Amino acid sequence: MSDLPECANPMLLQWVKEFWDEAKARSYKSAPNFGRAFHSLKACPIAFDHPSQCKQLKHFGPKLCEDLAKKLKQHCDANGLPMPEPKGLKKKARDALNPGDDDDSDTPQPAKKPRKTKAYVPAYRSGPYAILLVLATLDEENKRGLSKADLIEAAQPHCDASFTAPADATKFYTAWNSMKTLQTKELVYQKGAPLKRYCLTDEGWEVARRVKEIAQQRDAAVSGARPPTLEPGPAGGRVGTSAARLPDQDDDIFIAEPNPVIAPQPAQQAYVDVVPAGGETTGNAIPLFTPIRLPPGSFSVRLVLDNREVRTKNDRDYIHEELNKKGVKAIVRAMDLGDAMWVAECNTPGLLPDHGPEGNEVVLDYICERKRLDDLISSIKDGRFHEQKFRLRRSGVQNVIYLVEEITMDAGHFQKYEEAVQSAMASMQVVERYFLKQTQKLDDSIRYLARMTAMLKEQYEKKPLYVIPTAVLTAQNHLPLRRHLRETQPAASHHITYPAFASLASKSDMMTLRDVFLKMLMCTRGVTGEKAIEIQKRWKTPYHFVKAFERCGPGEEGKKRKRELVMSEMSNLVGRKRIAKAVSQTIAEVWGDA
Repeated sequence: MSDLPECANPMLLQWVKEFWDEAKARSYKSAPNFGRAFHSLKACPIAFDHPSQCKQLKHFGPKLCEDLAKKLKQHCDANGLPMPEPKGLKKKARDALNPGDDDDSDTPQPAKKPRKTKAYVPAYRSGPYAILLVLATLDEENKRGLSKADLIEAAQPHCDASFTAPADATKFYTAWNSMKTLQTKELVYQKGAPLKRYCLTDEGWEVARRVKEIAQQRDAAVSGARPPTLEPGPAGGRVGTSAARLPDQDDDIFIAEPNPVIAPQPAQQAYVDVVPAGGETTGNAIPLFTPIRLPPGSFSVRLVLDNREVRTKNDRDYIHEELNKKGVKAIVRAMDLGDAMWVAECNTPGLLPDHGPEGNEVVLDYICERKRLDDLISSIKDGRFHEQKFRLRRSGVQNVIYLVEEITMDAGHFQKYEEAVQSAMASMQVVERYFLKQTQKLDDSIRYLARMTAMLKEQYEKKPLYVIPTAVLTAQNHLPLRRHLRETQPAASHHITYPAFASLASKSDMMTLRDVFLKMLMCTRGVTGEKAIEIQKRWKTPYHFVKAFERCGPGEEGKKRKRELVMSEMSNLVGRKRIAKAVSQTIAEVWGDA
């Protein structure tokens, strides 16, 4: 101890020094912590009777104080000394350690005002809200209560979350877990064995009455409100520029359809050859045609759901079963593009085939791409995100909805991709002008799809639809024709049939050489859709692109020209289309073997 500086607690300081030396010798990560504790104890002017008093100092935790207490016990046993009792710091010691503290124990402190207890009112359409609302329908003198099964069945229509299935597939909590909260607050008690039944306590009846009043007031306000509608916006209008309003999560819209039934999944149809590819020069000419008119009442708006949209591998029917409960009769099938879309289904079978087009459905101008947050990150990493946006742009559907579900993720993992996710979301809205809808869980997404279905029924079923005959469509003239119709006839609503849409949306069969080249370019790291289009404008085909690199010549000088080829040839571009030096080098490594 002679090597140590003077200290009020030399023995404790010696032991901390031993801990520190041992941690440094074994390269423990805790070594710096011991060093900070050593200097903190060395600077303390107060002599301690017991190591537990070191907790008053910085960098001393319960574990270090416990280890020091063990060392003191060994020292006392070895020297026949009594072990001191743990003590707190005396007032004199506290004053020495905190000289600026003028606390005077003789001065009476003003009594704290008692905190007012806030009356408990559960959130609207939450689990506790639904349970209390249902139990409040019983007679207050009735002490029999409800069983769990009966209570869940009656409460589910009043709750946004499921009482049987977790909102997050990685968790185990359902709306029924709120029963424990109500019992803890002594609002509900259970009775009976083995069949448990649930009843309201006296305090529970008071809260339940408040809940009923709130529910009645809200229902009265909703029933007296005018149902929202979607008015047609200007030609080419999208989110941010159109007068159309997409429903938000707080809009209460319900579809009144008795006995809804999930439509059976139809057999997979071969739609690939429905629309021909057309020539590069003649296929994009605007054709003359007479549209097929579907009058109001001759069709019904239906939601089409991709059969790969499932909650978990073992719970594949959850989404369309929940939609069924909300009165939405979903059509479930394998989709070539998007995860959900809306079609006008003809009420008379054979109506469209009599006029030439295949099938019995007309694709409306709305499509939804659903992404869980982890799937969005994965699609950004492997390039699927840009490829899907490219195919959505080629589909001709004007109103694209990106539905992003925020799930619980490892904070460290998400932090690495948070900036990329924020950038992707901003790009969707600003560049592609898509509508971005963020939800907290799958049940919120299901409610949103139900509200969208209600809104589109209100929008489309009261006016005629005009169908473009499939015979006049080609892969080349589809987009120019749709653009021409929107510009020249903005008041009319022109659409194509579902078989024609599926044929045009096929991932490979309808792609031109230009499309393939663009997709190949976007597989290169750093090449976005905007950059790929600019590169394709300069070099029309992969052949021309490769030949441009070959003309750079051999040797080190040739490799340098290859690495700078794209950047130098496109130096006039600015903003998002600009090719940086690093991206130009990456492209050269892939295409020019630089």
